[in-house]
Amino acid sequence: MLWLLFAALVLVAALVSRFSRDRRHKIRRVFILYVLAVAAEFAARALGSAKLLLWHDRLEFSGHLLESFVVINLVAIAIFDVITPALAFSVPIIASDLISGCAYVVATLGSLNSAGVDPTSVLGASAVVSAVLALSLQSTLGNVIGGVALQLDGSVKVGDWVQLENGRQGKVREIRWRHCVLETRDWGTLIVPNSSLLQSQILVLGKRVGQPRQHRLWVYFNVDFRFAPSRVVAVVNEALQASAIPNVAVDPKPHAIVMDLSRDGKESFGYYAARYWLTDLAVDDPTSSLVRQRIYMALKRAGIPLARPTSSSVFMTEEPPAARLARHRETRVKALSDLALFAPLTDDERASIAEHLIFAPFAAGELVTRAGNVAHWLYILIAGEVDIQLRDGDDTKLLSTITAPGYFGEMGMMTGAPRAADVIARTDVECYRLDKSGFQQILAARPELAKDMSHTMAKRRAELKAAREGMADDLRDSFAEEEQVRILHSVEAFFGLR
Repeated sequence: MLWLLFAALVLVAALVSRFSRDRRHKIRRVFILYVLAVAAEFAARALGSAKLLLWHDRLEFSGHLLESFVVINLVAIAIFDVITPALAFSVPIIASDLISGCAYVVATLGSLNSAGVDPTSVLGASAVVSAVLALSLQSTLGNVIGGVALQLDGSVKVGDWVQLENGRQGKVREIRWRHCVLETRDWGTLIVPNSSLLQSQILVLGKRVGQPRQHRLWVYFNVDFRFAPSRVVAVVNEALQASAIPNVAVDPKPHAIVMDLSRDGKESFGYYAARYWLTDLAVDDPTSSLVRQRIYMALKRAGIPLARPTSSSVFMTEEPPAARLARHRETRVKALSDLALFAPLTDDERASIAEHLIFAPFAAGELVTRAGNVAHWLYILIAGEVDIQLRDGDDTKLLSTITAPGYFGEMGMMTGAPRAADVIARTDVECYRLDKSGFQQILAARPELAKDMSHTMAKRRAELKAAREGMADDLRDSFAEEEQVRILHSVEAFFGLR
């Protein structure tokens, strides 16, 4: 019997090491039981040889009982820790413990009966002891019963995010006999007695019947009364819904609402909030941070500043307004001078165009332009990187990455053509945006610029096509010549030069 038990122990240990390495501590406990059974068996034999029959019978009974416990544990580990996980079927810990406990009781009564002891007398004595223990251990028994109830009714499960009545939140890691183990957001471990969970209200975050787990969160911001609420809401909605934000649900869409106007009549700005639905409840603060970045960049692009408290209406600055305007103008002119597209222009022409540039920052991951959209403006990238992507159904292909200084969207401004690809901010980026009207007067005065700029645009498109399709040099040059003619005609027609 001992050899068979040892073979079974080795087999189960191998299965656990292969399929459930995190349960290997259970094998160690079974091995200890096996060692005790072996010791009891050999001690019983030694006492039998010494004619100490009373102790021989006692140790023999103990050895058989321990062997039964080893068998029960091996069967329980094989079923609950190897087979059921392999079948993707989860059995609550308390349920498996109850089954094992009942098996212990049956094995003990069977061993007593084999030893000639009447089990009914044992059960009678056990009932009296149980009554005494029930009176003296009411709190502990309440926790045990609570643990059984939580496991059986499934109201709270391992993996759920819960909020207690005191506001503490945590993820349920374990439901044990006496308590639940919650992992808090600050990576602390909160031990909550099961009886407390049953006696209080528990909010299970993001849990709805038949729906994905999503928890609604709010991000607040303030804008003063110079800007219409409808415009503020529209600007923020466009930024939050244009492209996906990590861990933010697509349905329902994130959106902005007006919370209040001049709260208590003491403030001179409106209160707004963006609400979104979080899909990974463990990253609430980092996700709210991404939403705030989108809001900030969107408002900045739209020329809508965040409100300042009325108590700080006076700000000190060392730079005079005229000097600040001159510095901004110089920055815009330099941005144009760094680009080959504007190399044919004179300094005065670049200075004239600089007056039409609009600052347009974007947060990392934000959609800058979408394929198929018609927008008559060019983006001048002065800081950061953007990815040029082409969508094919659900798949996305990266065509190229543009690093500042650079530009994109020139075909939209010069020819009115729809956007050919998506442009996504790889990092936080700063751009200037130039529309058709800002270039109209200069091109009308010097139509020959269209030829020079179409040459630059055609060369760039040929290089991009060659890199994407592996085009040979002679084919690339031929494509560039044909493309220049086509682009030139489109520019002349779009600006009315013919």
